[in-house]
Amino acid sequence: MKKNWLLLLFALPPVLLGLSGCVQQAVNNGMPLQSGSDRALQSAKIHTELAAEYYYRGQLDVAIEEVNEALKAQSNYALAYNVLGLINMTLNENSKALENFERAVRLAPRNSEIRNNYGWFLCQRFAQRMDQAIEHFMAAAKDPLYATPEMSYANAGICETKRRNYTEARLLFQKALSLQTNYSPAIIGLIDMDFQRGNLAEAKSKLAQFLQNNPPTAESLLMAIKIEQAMGNQLAVDSYIFQLQKHFPESKETAMIREGAVK
Repeated sequence: MKKNWLLLLFALPPVLLGLSGCVQQAVNNGMPLQSGSDRALQSAKIHTELAAEYYYRGQLDVAIEEVNEALKAQSNYALAYNVLGLINMTLNENSKALENFERAVRLAPRNSEIRNNYGWFLCQRFAQRMDQAIEHFMAAAKDPLYATPEMSYANAGICETKRRNYTEARLLFQKALSLQTNYSPAIIGLIDMDFQRGNLAEAKSKLAQFLQNNPPTAESLLMAIKIEQAMGNQLAVDSYIFQLQKHFPESKETAMIREGAVK
């Protein structure tokens, strides 16, 4: 997944983001100019940038302090509420996250990064609101000014996979790959579809090809662990767990292994 200044993955990435959740934060991309003095706006922007960076590092307490400073400077700064929503999501404070994402969208309805993040939150935490999540992803992906539409297409594919709409999911992953040929969340998404449908040999073959041609990611290593576990290859499982813990010790995927969430 692309990472530049203030592109956040929940995954992760998701995103945070997820999986690989894929979430994203940008400053003033598609956002209407807020009311108030230029100095207040600049202060809110700087503190929001700092909050996003601390969030990305996992320093959530400091990130919250910076968001609060941003909102002191400008109480209706949409991007600050967006970052606060991501923080709340990470802390499993779902009601607070919902409130902050909804406020961010109301303040900046044309901001595609915010809509992508809100869609990801709904997809991960509210199965009954999956249609709404897909709507937010599509609005972001179809925005001609949005820098990373492949992210929203892949996120939508992940969500369709969750509810076993495999035909729709495949089309969405393929759309993401048509925009960025080697976009790893979309590739892993297609492999995960094979895995979920019991096509273990096909999933293993595709993942081996991916790992041969690309640096490993936390998502791809976790996928490898799941496949090898399903196939009963414990030595391979142990090898991939070692790689995951070595290269991505702070990832949510490593936390899942440590907490026994993957068996």
